Amino acid sequence: MKKTVDMSEKLIYERDLMAQGCAFIAGTDEVGRGPLAGPVVCCAVIMPLGEEDIIVGVDDSKKVSAKKREVLAEEIQRRAISCVVKEISPQEIDEINILNAVKKCMKQCVAALSPRPDVLLVDAVNCEFGVPSKPLIKGDAKSYVIGAASIVAKVYRDKLMDEYAALYPAYGFERNKGYGTKEHIQAIREVGPCPLHRKTFIKNFWE
Repeated sequence: MKKTVDMSEKLIYERDLMAQGCAFIAGTDEVGRGPLAGPVVCCAVIMPLGEEDIIVGVDDSKKVSAKKREVLAEEIQRRAISCVVKEISPQEIDEINILNAVKKCMKQCVAALSPRPDVLLVDAVNCEFGVPSKPLIKGDAKSYVIGAASIVAKVYRDKLMDEYAALYPAYGFERNKGYGTKEHIQAIREVGPCPLHRKTFIKNFWE
């Protein structure tokens, strides 16, 4: 009973769609829209939604500690009916802009889901996904399946930036994950950008 009480507010949209006959309800979200460096990462996931299947603690990834996110991401991927993660490079972000990169990344994730979802819940992005979709403002905090996608994407990208930190140690990627901290910006000014930097994001302080 406690599980239902804890998670019921995260399942309002999913339960409504299930009542309309939707069997496979997907969620998608992105991580890394704002950093100065690194890819944007998206995840799309179809989760089982029976009472016994709900993973307690799934929420907007920003509201969950790093340690807890890793535990949840592993559980989400283990239980998921389908889970896909994709990334768009910094170079392509510069070419097509960040919003188009997010849309492209999400569409790639959704297209790769199997089975094909009956409906998609998406965090605040209006786009043609090839399946019926419903954008939700702050969807990662309102929807269980979007929250699950946000956690998987966040853990994936954070690990990626930790790996990049070893290749490019000057920028503190293991601490800032590519975001524009004072330390990070100072490093760019002192040693210049690396191949991971989004040129269109750093032009105000690096030419």
